[in-house]
Amino acid sequence: MITLLVLLGAALLLGLLVMALYNSLVRSANMVQEGLSGVDVQLTRRAELIPNLVQTVKGYMTHERELVEQIATLHARSMAAQGTGERLQAEGLLGQALGKILALAEAYPDLKASANFTQLQNSLAEIESELQMARRYYNGAVRNLNIAVDSFPSNIVARMFGFGKAEFFEAENSKRQVPVVDFASK
Repeated sequence: MITLLVLLGAALLLGLLVMALYNSLVRSANMVQEGLSGVDVQLTRRAELIPNLVQTVKGYMTHERELVEQIATLHARSMAAQGTGERLQAEGLLGQALGKILALAEAYPDLKASANFTQLQNSLAEIESELQMARRYYNGAVRNLNIAVDSFPSNIVARMFGFGKAEFFEAENSKRQVPVVDFASK
C-alpha cells in the first residue's frame, strides 16, 4: 500500500513537472511570436514611409537614381518575402540602403532643407529606434526559448511536444560594416 502511494505521488510530481515545463515552453514560444509581431509592426511602419521618402528624394537626387531604384526594389522584395529568415534578410538590406540615402542627403542642401524630407527623416529615425528595441525584445525572447529547448529537463518536454529553437535576428557580416558614401564622384 505504501509503495503504491509512493509510486502515485512520484507519478503526480512527474506529471506536474511536465506540465510546468510545457507551460514554460508555451510561454516562451508565445513571447517569441509577440517579439516577431513587434518587429513586423515596425517594419510595416517603415515600409509605409519608404514610398514617400523615395518620391521626395527622387526630384533632388538626379545623380543617385540607381540608389533610389535599389531602395524601391528592396522595398518590394521585403514586402514579398516569405518566412522570417527571408524577411529579416531583406529588411536588413533595405535598412542599409536607407542609411546610404540619408547620408547622401547631406550633399543636397535643397533636399536637406525641405520640410517634407526633414519630417520623413525624423519619422524614419523614430521608426528605426523603435525597430531596434523590437529586435532586442525579439532576440531576448528567442534566447529564452532556445535556452529552454536546450536545457535539461525541459529539452525532453520540448522534444515530446515538438518545440524547436527559433531564429535570431542578426545582421550579416556585410551589414555590420559602415557603408561607404562617396561624394567626390559628382
